[in-house]
Amino acid sequence: MTSITPVESRPDGDASGASPLAPNYRPLPVTLASGSGSWVRDVDGLMYLDMLAGYSALNFGHRHPGLIAAAHAQLDRLTLTSRAFDHDLLLPFAAALTELAAPVVVGTPMMLPMNTGAEAVETAIKAARKWGYEVRGVAPEQATIVVAANNFHGRTTTIVSFSTDEDARRGFAPYTPGFRVVPFGDVDALRDAIDETTVAVLLEPIQGEQGVVVPAAGYWPAVRALCTEADVLLIADEVQSGLGRTGTTFALELWGVRADLVTLGKALGGGILPVSAVVGRADVLGVLTPGTHGSTFGGNPLACAVGIAVVDLLRTGAPQARAAELGRHLHSRLHTLRESGLLEASRGVGLWAGIDVDPARMSGRELCERLLRHGVLAKDTHGATIRLAPPLTIALDDLDLAVDRLALALR
Repeated sequence: MTSITPVESRPDGDASGASPLAPNYRPLPVTLASGSGSWVRDVDGLMYLDMLAGYSALNFGHRHPGLIAAAHAQLDRLTLTSRAFDHDLLLPFAAALTELAAPVVVGTPMMLPMNTGAEAVETAIKAARKWGYEVRGVAPEQATIVVAANNFHGRTTTIVSFSTDEDARRGFAPYTPGFRVVPFGDVDALRDAIDETTVAVLLEPIQGEQGVVVPAAGYWPAVRALCTEADVLLIADEVQSGLGRTGTTFALELWGVRADLVTLGKALGGGILPVSAVVGRADVLGVLTPGTHGSTFGGNPLACAVGIAVVDLLRTGAPQARAAELGRHLHSRLHTLRESGLLEASRGVGLWAGIDVDPARMSGRELCERLLRHGVLAKDTHGATIRLAPPLTIALDDLDLAVDRLALALR
């Protein structure tokens, strides 16, 4: 699949209430029906190159044969037991994932399986608070967690309580207390926010929703040092950045930093079903005793089968190496567009880029609509910014084709 058929823009879905679907999204005017690798086909048979990859949930492309085979095999055996009973893949999945994450976790890791990325973050928050009360001795109901401005960790009530995005936050009060927001990348502000009530610092290694914002080289080592000095937990949200996207298995490896807890999701489910987990220190996750936390579907047999297959792909190092190599090529080409004046800015690492256009010329939404007409799928965020996150399996020719079409759309 190496050709693109230009398409005409279609009207957005009906948000008036006539549709049975709640209007909490404003998708681009295309209805997809099938996909393979980096390509998808719509209901009219037109082909599109996917440069979003489900916000990194499709790191291995659409219908990766190894992942699909693992899912099919498990569908014929057992799909759900609930955690009331063990099954034969739960411990193997835990062993595989903790081994993979060991280089970025302090001490000997343990894992707790959940479903969505937001659930993984909620689990980490609960574990950190309980650890703070039971181990650190923080006064009851006084635990605080320091977070970054412009964060994105999910859309639950607790998580939007510390969001600085008014679209995500407005209308959902009263908000959950116990969070302090500081600027991302500001070590001094983080230091000032930590006190005797602080149990954790929760950060994305790279802020994806904000437009793939990569902090300065010294930021993460300084954050780790602050957390160690103050005896507070460092929680790294690798739901979007983890599992190969940055050219490393985990983004934390870019700075040689280990976290106390790491949240994972999206790509862990191979683009097949929701799979998430918290991986971290056994003495922290160990405070979650029977009855204190759970999930009916978390760690189900089908999820474990796919998760093990994902870990097997990453064990080879091939997806990470491919993301690093193709990422250098992508960022070089985006730099050329920036130098030519077509882009205001570009940034990122691996096969992950945020690009800014001049808002006087067009919005990010308009650029995505133009790209759609050229047969390329991308997603805008925050005004005049769009994100590019193709499958790590994308062919070089297809990556070049996407950038060529981006240049056409910008002109």
